[in-house]
Amino acid sequence: MEMQCKKAAEAFVETFQAFVPFPDAAEKTAYRALPSTLRKRIISEGESFLDFPYPAIRATDFMRFIRTGDRSAYENLYFARRHALCGLAAAECVEQKGRFLDDIVNGIFTLCEESGWQLPPHNSYIRDTPQFLLPDITRPVLDLFACETGALLSCTAYLLGKQLDAFSPFILGNIHKTLQERIVMPYLHEHFWWMGRENEPMCNWTAWCTQNVLLTVFLGDFGAETERQVFLKAAESLDYFLKDYGIDGCCDEGAQYYRHAGLCLCNALEILNAVSNGAFTPLFQTEKIKNIAAYIMHVHVADKYYFNFADCSPVAGRAGVQEYLFGKYTNQPALMQFAAEDFRASEGALYADEVNRINLFHRMQNIFYSEEVLAYDHPVPASHKDIFYESVGLFLTRSNLMTLAVKAGDNADNHNHNDTGSFTLYKNGLPVFADIGVESYTKKTFSPQRYEIWTMQSGYHNLPTLMGQDEKDGAEYRAADVNAVCGEDVSSLSMELAGAYFSPCTYFAPCAYSAPCVPSFTPSDKTQTPHKDAAPALPSYRRSVALHKKENRVVITDTTNLPDVVLNFITYEKPVLEDGLLQIGSLAAASFSGAAPLAVEVLPITDERLKKAWDHDLYRVRLTMHGKVFTMEIS
Repeated sequence: MEMQCKKAAEAFVETFQAFVPFPDAAEKTAYRALPSTLRKRIISEGESFLDFPYPAIRATDFMRFIRTGDRSAYENLYFARRHALCGLAAAECVEQKGRFLDDIVNGIFTLCEESGWQLPPHNSYIRDTPQFLLPDITRPVLDLFACETGALLSCTAYLLGKQLDAFSPFILGNIHKTLQERIVMPYLHEHFWWMGRENEPMCNWTAWCTQNVLLTVFLGDFGAETERQVFLKAAESLDYFLKDYGIDGCCDEGAQYYRHAGLCLCNALEILNAVSNGAFTPLFQTEKIKNIAAYIMHVHVADKYYFNFADCSPVAGRAGVQEYLFGKYTNQPALMQFAAEDFRASEGALYADEVNRINLFHRMQNIFYSEEVLAYDHPVPASHKDIFYESVGLFLTRSNLMTLAVKAGDNADNHNHNDTGSFTLYKNGLPVFADIGVESYTKKTFSPQRYEIWTMQSGYHNLPTLMGQDEKDGAEYRAADVNAVCGEDVSSLSMELAGAYFSPCTYFAPCAYSAPCVPSFTPSDKTQTPHKDAAPALPSYRRSVALHKKENRVVITDTTNLPDVVLNFITYEKPVLEDGLLQIGSLAAASFSGAAPLAVEVLPITDERLKKAWDHDLYRVRLTMHGKVFTMEIS
């Protein structure tokens, strides 16, 4: 594994520069120079939290996750506290009248007095082990939101230190002591899985937590020796994060998680770069990091929609200042243009998504870079080229009306759904065939029972059910013989999908006999039939998806040697199904052959998380395949 970040960190032996990402509130001129409309918005949000009754959090609220599986009740209380403090701190920086200080101090003391900063689903010390019922106050857990809380308090102290010290000489000391105990010491003396070790797989947690630990330490005052230790350890963690990315930079968690993976990587590198006087600048120009940055632009469909898979939502949040800065640091004007256009569409949002409501650093980035981003207008438009991300198996292609994504790869992505071979299609920027996404997280979401959840199952993606069997989860369940063609007139992806359904041990691994084993096509029968003189062909289900660009026509061709195949299609608009024709609302029509209508089902969208993506129910169309070839033409 190439340890580029670690090498850059170890090579820097000089004194650290002070980390000054934006002015503190004592520099009144900088805040008074902000556009008046922006100042009003910030102050208005702060006013909504005046006399804020920070909600009580009881032990039974924390225990609710273990007892019932519900995460939302606790998280609503937890995040409400942090959202309020974030909004109040920003408002005080802008207004500078002391009007918000009482509520800010209430928020600081409320957070410092919590028994634990980790969320109940993360309350363990070893990866994928059962959570404890309550937090251990003597041994803090560093999860995503413990680290977010540390960054929020450190940023509040950095911005409002002089005002808080004048208010009371004990506030900053309370923050410092709490951060030392809750963040700095555990970070330096404990190993949490997201820090990285050898070949252990990483995900967005690594970049996200590392960014916030760096903010906690370098916005605070913990001494040169602590800064050096954190600097070196953080750089090494980023190498462990980068090792799991292909050179193409594809985020296997999807666009929504790019915002906490790629963008947090960017911020973490920039913090390291700023305090080391530019020692990390060359890393921003490496091929992998440039590709990680540009990923978000390529998976964008139109307006609010993104190509989604795994737990990602199709409405993954607007791009803005952070994407713009990543484009700026990596010297990619097309990415900067894309981010600027989307930021204008969001009317310069103060925060990009729900999580960023509680990150004061991200909010201040938006505040101080908003004018630059809103004004950016590069003559080169945002790039939406055809691309095949081989590392994940994600294929993207476009015509002037159609925007198509097809997913190959395997069923072991981070936040995985069993979706190998599925496709999503948009026409005129609107969804035709959809990927549902994921419901609100519960105890079951990240448990051995994950694939009991309907949205995780291949039968609720644009995929077949073979012999009554849906796809299985795991790296061994994957597409094979994948062939991608990015052409001027026709772009296509073809692959063999049987390996995503049937155990390689049963169907594909060589056995001890002199001839291949005979596979049993009975899904419940996991046994192998010993050697016979004439073994039948291995099961096969081959899918080809092609976009004919000039005709704005998508052609799906499935061929198989299996009996009993049911085809599943998820549509956004209400479908009307007749023999050989599927009309999808007023947006698109699909003619098909080789299958007969089976059912049209309504998929009720009642979950709060799904309702943020879909404004009405979705539909599942089911066709029974007859013969060996199915074709569908969509226009």
